Amino acid sequence: MRLSLGMLALRYSIPAWAQADAAPLRVITLFQGATDSAVALGITPCGIVDSWSEKPTYRYLRSALEQVPHVGLETQPSLEDIALLKPDVIIASQFRHERIAPLLKQIAPVVMLEEVFEFKKTLALMGVALYRQQRADDVLTQWQLRVAQLRRQLQEKFAGRWPPTVSILDVREDHIRSYLPASFPGSVITELGFNWSDASRAASGVSIKLTSKESLAVVNADIFFVFLRAEKAAVQRNYESLVQHPLWQQMRAPQQGQVWRGDGVAWSLSGGMLGANLMLDDVTRLVTADAAS
Repeated sequence: MRLSLGMLALRYSIPAWAQADAAPLRVITLFQGATDSAVALGITPCGIVDSWSEKPTYRYLRSALEQVPHVGLETQPSLEDIALLKPDVIIASQFRHERIAPLLKQIAPVVMLEEVFEFKKTLALMGVALYRQQRADDVLTQWQLRVAQLRRQLQEKFAGRWPPTVSILDVREDHIRSYLPASFPGSVITELGFNWSDASRAASGVSIKLTSKESLAVVNADIFFVFLRAEKAAVQRNYESLVQHPLWQQMRAPQQGQVWRGDGVAWSLSGGMLGANLMLDDVTRLVTADAAS
């Protein structure tokens, strides 16, 4: 996958120095997917924002980012801390940082992505902007090969039942969210060839909020991928209450033993290529082991 530098530069305000022979040495990433992508590209940022959970840095990235200073929250980064780090470039998102973009641009050139969860686009854009396009191409090629191989294995496993329908359930303290095809985890599941329920295909946005367990019927599917939003007792209690509910026990995935626990950070909070590969690790269990609720 090789993108046109001219088109990218025009649409995403990639700094002119990205066309030079030397890569910028100091990069600050202001959203989780950009931090993940930097590590995937072999770049250690000079500054990052706090993770959403497992603070201050997701466990799967800690070894690569152990010495990197933090510049605040993704939703409220510290302009003072950013300026003190003297970055050559700042990777931000329009979704999170449009309001402070003029101030960021006074500190350093800004690469402003549209969304925080379009992980392949984030990787490709950063590959160009940080003069790591060949590395980005290699990572994306490996992703495509891995997805194609896993999709073939899934097709063989489910044979005449392919493609089964799926729901991706995010259990929180007081409700459940079902992620849709347009979400970060939904895009990965769609790429693997799984099908979606009519309700999931018809809904807009990235998730459906299920405020009561009686609304579970709208997410009925052959396979449930389930993860807990946080390692909190209230979240665990909500999950235990969920699986004991009579309606849950009548749904196809629980009845067929196809309820799969995934890692909440990888599935909903990572937003990057490394996190997406951790999702594939979880899905691989469909091929290599019996389901576990």
